[in-house]
Amino acid sequence: MSTPTPSQQLALDTLLRKPVQGIAIWQINPMEWRMIDRIAGVPEGSYEKDPVPVYRRMLEQAGCCMLDQWIPTNPLTMGSRGYENKAGQTPTTGQHEIVRDGIRIDSPEAVVRHLEEIIFPNLEKEIASFDPHAWSAKVADDEKTIQEELGPQILKAPYCWPFGLFPAFRYSFYGYENYFMAYALYPEVIARDFQLQAELTRRKNEASTQAILTHRFPPYVRLDHDMADGRGTLVSVESLDELWFPRFAYAIEPLVRAGITCVWHCDGNLSQMIPRLIEAGVAGFQGFQYEYHMDYEAICRMKSRDGLPLLIIGGVSVTTTLPKGTPDDIKREMNWLVRHAPPVGFLLGCSSSITPGVPWENLKTLIEGFHYYRTHGRG
Repeated sequence: MSTPTPSQQLALDTLLRKPVQGIAIWQINPMEWRMIDRIAGVPEGSYEKDPVPVYRRMLEQAGCCMLDQWIPTNPLTMGSRGYENKAGQTPTTGQHEIVRDGIRIDSPEAVVRHLEEIIFPNLEKEIASFDPHAWSAKVADDEKTIQEELGPQILKAPYCWPFGLFPAFRYSFYGYENYFMAYALYPEVIARDFQLQAELTRRKNEASTQAILTHRFPPYVRLDHDMADGRGTLVSVESLDELWFPRFAYAIEPLVRAGITCVWHCDGNLSQMIPRLIEAGVAGFQGFQYEYHMDYEAICRMKSRDGLPLLIIGGVSVTTTLPKGTPDDIKREMNWLVRHAPPVGFLLGCSSSITPGVPWENLKTLIEGFHYYRTHGRG
């Protein structure tokens, strides 16, 4: 990467867990179009007409100095009242009939059949034909393109697709019910799926590691996959210990070995997974849902597998505080996040995307807080 600007340097030093004067501000993703316009300081309707430059300006005006996931058109999937699925229902949003490669997914046995007849042979072919040089070149070109599009004020850091890959649940492909029944009834098939995914993603991570080191991209990857709800993990953590964690650790090992900080996005109650993720090599966390008993203060006191402070991206809650609280609540939560943050390696942002309906005064207070902490730091 080229010589960082002061804004980018603040973010980079934070990712490297160096002492810094101000607090780096992570990306925000408001999903209500008029709020994007308002934060950007442009006439209402500008985002819909020309989303990318308006979205970028919104990030700059909010004080953001680092992002990993560049999704400037993502809010276009939302209407004024929330998600509008214009393309039709999906396996996780009420689709009544799921058909994959001519196989109707109407039972756990159908999931197993599709895995064994279609998915496994395709994975084996992809593993055999994988070209690490082509992969490394593509991810490097993509990253450079995004950085150029962002401009000099915001540092682009790697995001898991494609940089940090790992075995994933397939509920979004098969639907929750039949996939998780297959998970429970046919663990040997699921284990085979995770193993093949791990073999392929390890190769991709080896190539991605080479791209990060060669092109001096920030040594960071955010890993993102929903594996819990408010009650806990979607499957028993004991089954994850047997089926998933060993393959996950194997897949991300090239990144971890190279000193690239892997940060896990936390949705739901991941309390049981936190120590296991750290043991696998994860060295940071983002996106805490405090209302589901995620103990932010305790996590901030934890260390990585190598004994270093964790990299923490502390976020104001988008499910409780921003939509339901007051400006004073937002100030208190930001103060709490900063006060209990680790001594180095802390960024401030939101816990996830900001849904439509958040009062302007709350967003205004959030942005004012970003500018305050970016300038004044922890003082």
